[in-house]
Amino acid sequence: MSIIGTIFIGLIVGLLARFLKPGNDSMGWIMTILLGVGGSIAATYGGQALGIYQAGETAGFIGAVIGAVVLLVIYAAVKKD
Repeated sequence: MSIIGTIFIGLIVGLLARFLKPGNDSMGWIMTILLGVGGSIAATYGGQALGIYQAGETAGFIGAVIGAVVLLVIYAAVKKD
């Protein structure tokens, strides 16, 4: 059930990040889920590196959304031709 929960939260975080960032982000459901999960992972390790979170502590929902928005901006910059 943990994997299904992670995918569901990743989808919600990814959709929220796509809603918050202006511009056209044409990507499918799988990329949106990966964006949300990746944002959560990036926020967790980034927060631990900055001393915001302790080792073993995960980022919260807001941190995951911020991480996903950062990844979405990077994705848009790399994808831009």
